[in-house]
Amino acid sequence: MNHQQIIELGLNYRGTSLRYPFDPAMPVLFVRDKMFALLSHRHGVESVNLKTSPDEAWLQRETYPGAVLPGYHMNKRHWNTVLLSGAVPDEVVAVMLEESYRLVVAKLPKADRETLLMFMR
Repeated sequence: MNHQQIIELGLNYRGTSLRYPFDPAMPVLFVRDKMFALLSHRHGVESVNLKTSPDEAWLQRETYPGAVLPGYHMNKRHWNTVLLSGAVPDEVVAVMLEESYRLVVAKLPKADRETLLMFMR
């Protein structure tokens, strides 16, 4: 999976947008006004920072050592940096992206959350 594929997949989720709040070369996927995927490069490889639960963060890092790292410049308990080198299967990256979206939606105000989740079932 690469940045373009992640952007296309992420923009299919309800209430999402693509913005460049930090750098013109650093796209960020938002749901409402909260980011759920920050696309960048690490060690010369495309990467994406994704929100996850603390237990899942540890499990992903153990399952894909060297390809899933503690979130770069993020809360390392709740964010992972996934190197898009092919070491993590595309299907797994897609699940991680959806989980990041769902975790961020869960923290939105109730009215926004209910509107978004109603259409995800």
